[in-house]
Amino acid sequence: MAAPTVPLSHRTLRDLPPEVSVPTYDRAALRAGIVHIGVGSFHRAHQAVYLDELARRGSTEWGVLGVGLHSRAIGEVLEGQDRLYTVIERAADGDCATVVGVLTAYLYAPDDPEAVLAALTDERTRVVTLTITSTGYRIDAHTGEFDAEDPHVVRDLEDPGSPETVFGYLVEALDRRRKAGLPPFTVLSCDNMPSNGTAARTAVVTFARLRDDDLAAWIEQHVAFPSSMVDRITPSTSPEDRDVIVAATGVDDRWPVVAEPFRQWVVEDFFCNGRPPLEEVGVQFVDDVSPYETVKTRLLNAGHCAIAYLGYLAGHRTTADVMADPVFRSYLTRLMADEIAPSLPEPPGVDLAEYQAALLDRLSNPRMADQLARLGRRGSSKIPNYILPSVRAAIDDGRPHHLLCLAVAGWLRFLRGADYAGEEVPVQGPRPDLVPIAQEAGGDAAPLLSEQSIFDSIGQNPQFAGCVQRALSALDRHGPREVIEEFLASGADA
Repeated sequence: MAAPTVPLSHRTLRDLPPEVSVPTYDRAALRAGIVHIGVGSFHRAHQAVYLDELARRGSTEWGVLGVGLHSRAIGEVLEGQDRLYTVIERAADGDCATVVGVLTAYLYAPDDPEAVLAALTDERTRVVTLTITSTGYRIDAHTGEFDAEDPHVVRDLEDPGSPETVFGYLVEALDRRRKAGLPPFTVLSCDNMPSNGTAARTAVVTFARLRDDDLAAWIEQHVAFPSSMVDRITPSTSPEDRDVIVAATGVDDRWPVVAEPFRQWVVEDFFCNGRPPLEEVGVQFVDDVSPYETVKTRLLNAGHCAIAYLGYLAGHRTTADVMADPVFRSYLTRLMADEIAPSLPEPPGVDLAEYQAALLDRLSNPRMADQLARLGRRGSSKIPNYILPSVRAAIDDGRPHHLLCLAVAGWLRFLRGADYAGEEVPVQGPRPDLVPIAQEAGGDAAPLLSEQSIFDSIGQNPQFAGCVQRALSALDRHGPREVIEEFLASGADA
């Protein structure tokens, strides 16, 4: 008979199985020095874990008050569990379960905007962290400008005291702090995007300038926007995952998080109102995060893109499936070593060869099995951010880039919305208009390569466009696996 399960709550922490790690600190003594906006799976498996470890070392001033703009459900679940949840660290040889208790409250912003503003204005709030996805910044990938005409932005400018957008909340709170004579908070983006601190600064300052030039000038002078690089593979938790976790751990957690053992957080040491001593728990503070960011986005994130679309079209559904296929494993290995790594910096503490080997192992973890459908979301922002920089570098240096072009062609083929058998594939992202363009264009890459919001001028580069067209035509003739074998065999002449 299976052991009885214990519903997760503060009262039942002592009743959990001894192998489950639980908070050792007085949760009632925690003060919310951080407000986090976007309490999704990644935040709960990454930043909150580091802060929980910091609390276990005796720090009580860096609890987290969570804010949701779109999900009431996660707040209801967390509140029902006294804001406790379980992180399952899933290694190839077994699981490790940890209950995280650093969340002091969860506010669903649409229900009570004033409560969110009060939290942001509280003098104890010294850092605001963000995981709102790259599209949440409303920054044009090519111009670097904030979309001031977004209807939600316009609405917040008309009624700043009751905002709807992240930046409406941040700017209104900063204005209230300025008027009250309080120091500002640091805005720390933890989103997986290049120069995320610059993006946050651009969005906040531009929004503020649309309201008040003096406010914008104060923010520019006094508010810090450090960039950070975050890394931990965190697939979505399915109902089946939850049932397995309950049975394996004895912890009845309604919304646990599954993550790989590896995690990394590199942060620029530029804060305006103090910061948590996260170096004590493994966070790396640096003067410039960009070289670390470049390595991670061009290897891990580009690798995700390369295997997500081609792998899905080949019939694979998870990273473990893809990496168990020797053709795809060879493709990713060669893509990283031959076409991406030669243009990368080697920041302190990073060995590029070891990083690539570790990445192959991470993606091969059979007990993680991250869904390719998840990795393929928002391709219209991922391709320009993660794949195209390496293409440009290779062209500039006169190096091969045919495997990168194949990754781009895989996305173009995926955008048609159906696989080789005519079954629907999950195209998800902020540009649904690309699907009919892809369907009408068929095997012609030119219409999509002409989308300057994605490809900029590189889409019209004859060398790149020709390479992508050859790859797309090959994918129309054969399946992805056969095309990969062809491209690997033909080398730079593909």
